[in-house]
Amino acid sequence: MSLLVEGTSGSGLRLGASGRGTKQADVRAYNERLLLSLIRRHGSLTKAETSRLTGLSAQAISVITRRLEDDGLLQRGDVLRGKIGQPSTPMALAEDGAFSFGVKIGRRSVELVLIDFVGQVRYSLREAYAWPLPDAVIGFIRHGVSSILEILSASEQARIAGLGIASPFELWQWEEGVGAPAGAMASWRSTDLVQAMDADLPFPVYLQNDATAACGAEFIFGSGHEFPNYLYLFIGFFIGGGVVLNGGVFTGPSGNAGAIGSFPLSDVDGNAVQLIDVASAAILEARIRAAGLDPSPMWNEADGWTRFADFIDGWIDDIAPYLAKAILGSCSVIDFSAIILDGGFPDDVRSRLVVATRKALGNLNLSGIIAPHIVEGTVGHQARAIGGACLPLFDKFMLASTPTLNEAI
Repeated sequence: MSLLVEGTSGSGLRLGASGRGTKQADVRAYNERLLLSLIRRHGSLTKAETSRLTGLSAQAISVITRRLEDDGLLQRGDVLRGKIGQPSTPMALAEDGAFSFGVKIGRRSVELVLIDFVGQVRYSLREAYAWPLPDAVIGFIRHGVSSILEILSASEQARIAGLGIASPFELWQWEEGVGAPAGAMASWRSTDLVQAMDADLPFPVYLQNDATAACGAEFIFGSGHEFPNYLYLFIGFFIGGGVVLNGGVFTGPSGNAGAIGSFPLSDVDGNAVQLIDVASAAILEARIRAAGLDPSPMWNEADGWTRFADFIDGWIDDIAPYLAKAILGSCSVIDFSAIILDGGFPDDVRSRLVVATRKALGNLNLSGIIAPHIVEGTVGHQARAIGGACLPLFDKFMLASTPTLNEAI
């Protein structure tokens, strides 16, 4: 069987059977991405395990592994003894193998992180605002990247894969929702974030919808690998989502797949609403403000949510039924095996919301569908920024989806 590698790194390399020849460099690049993707998914693998998963010969695995180890992308674990046959050495991703910057542009704050090759946040900077404006956001990114670069060694700087920006699309449409004056955010219409940052940085810049980016973070560094198909929900100031199908993040032709905030519903009075109107943290903020309190600690302080415990229980009780209805509607279209729920709130709030949503789903008529598992996300409140940082790593080192054995041989 001859092999054909199709596509570019940006769209994910595809391997399939073909009567045509292929460039050796393409096969090499594909196999390297395949090994890195599998090792990332499993944590570590021996050469024998990698050979079994890919269908590649032990000799080929040795060559590829040695090359990736020489490049600093893989590191050896402790030798495994006590099993039949020769002792084996598992290979894992090297923490310092690559670094990546990620930016989250939110309705109330902007955040910059630098993560390493295994997803650990090495540095993090954050700035709050009343609403996002292009000049302030771009200035924050420039200053933050420059500050972090000054801390890194020359060898670490050489291993930076790029900068990924996770941002809501068409920010100018969110003026009313964030309480900005009319026209205050109009300058976003003419702002090209990628172009603005490309001019300043020696590495590539990427842009993706913020909720889809968060979904990518859960897929790569969280529990997403446990489910081949799932709907991801992230509740920030507004709710958003992402979709994973057949073991890969599905973005759709416009990059907006999983835009769960637009899901149509009826409120308790029978009025037509969207999920974003009835299941977002903006509702909680509005209730706190209506009580004469300042809600800004929710966005400005690490323990800010604990100040508003009296409001959180009611908020969870109110939004869980709407989440359940949106989940039911989504599962009637795609047979999702799981729903992963995360958000910009503390872990205990996430746990309580998952429990309430499971209960609310159980109260609905589930005839005709198999109820999905509703589980907690594991990346947490920095998922969008980490998801942004995933974009360069994904583009340079990973496959769009990890093939099964039949696809890999």
